Amino acid sequence: MSLYAELTTPAVIVDLDIAERNISAMAERLRRSGVAHRPHIKSHKSAAIARRQLAAGAVGITVAKLSEAEAFADAGIADILIAYSIVGEDKLRRLEALHRRASLIATADSMPVAKGLSAVGTRAGKPVKVLIEIDGGLHRGGRQPGEDTLAFARALRELPGIEIAGLMGYYGKIYAQRDEAGFAAAIRGEVAEMSATAELLRGEGIPIGIVSTGASPAAIYSHELRGVTEVRAGNYVFFDASGVGLGIAREDDCALRVVVTVVSVPLPGRATIDAGTKTLTGDRAHGREGFGIVVGRPGIRVTGLNEEHGFLEFDPEGERIEVGDRLELVPNHSCVLPNLCDRVAGVRGGQLDAWIRIDARGCCY
Repeated sequence: MSLYAELTTPAVIVDLDIAERNISAMAERLRRSGVAHRPHIKSHKSAAIARRQLAAGAVGITVAKLSEAEAFADAGIADILIAYSIVGEDKLRRLEALHRRASLIATADSMPVAKGLSAVGTRAGKPVKVLIEIDGGLHRGGRQPGEDTLAFARALRELPGIEIAGLMGYYGKIYAQRDEAGFAAAIRGEVAEMSATAELLRGEGIPIGIVSTGASPAAIYSHELRGVTEVRAGNYVFFDASGVGLGIAREDDCALRVVVTVVSVPLPGRATIDAGTKTLTGDRAHGREGFGIVVGRPGIRVTGLNEEHGFLEFDPEGERIEVGDRLELVPNHSCVLPNLCDRVAGVRGGQLDAWIRIDARGCCY
């Protein structure tokens, strides 16, 4: 019988046993370290999976976009950090409506953003909780650590309708590391920067209750997060080829996979599958060549993708591949795939268990 014969390929699947193991392992790791978890749902965009994370002890969820927050609030999950600047009157009106019915935390790194949040809190008669965003080195947003953040916090304190709740930083440069020593050093650097800035603000009487940082690698090494109150790991729930390349995951830890069918073998050592960038994403992996891992078949490489085709290369003396064969792939970047699907197949023991709705599919606005 062919692999997952009841599913039409290409089929995005989540191995529920692996995902639940990943959720439990992260929850226990953070409990031991005394760090709260507010997982980023951009990795799965599914209320069903978020509920599993909350049941394991998460204090709330993190989203990137306002539309994600709306979708999860509609699904009954209402403790939400929006880790993205809200800009524009259309979004502020939507934020106000959501603020009236949910427990939100917003972020700010500029006075235009802060004034918009101030207006929302003033109109609603309910202050907006705000985390000041710190630039973690990628320079995609945030105040500079130290005095620049202090000056911004002083200005923020003068605005009505806002409650300063803490600091948030994303230190994405950690993904340039390749070993445990490198990860540990990078985490200690971000913790030192965030902690020093928090103490600077506290010294002026500015309440900093939340110090939020960390991607999945930082959460995995959470014993280094002294002084951090919560992390926002997301990718850990699925992992992917990037995680394997970084050494923070094994193939067996990768819960999100794609079942594909071989549709052509044009030459010895070459084969084509029915999944391309519209299924697998064209993102490159950290620490790995190619476009994914063929599960259990290390001799097969995914060397390229078009929109609807994937290209495999292999040694025909060592691997046998025929038209109609089904293979299972771990993508380079799992966080992209759910947003391409209305639903994904939750599987257990090699069989379909339940369909998982992607509640925030397409919510990028």
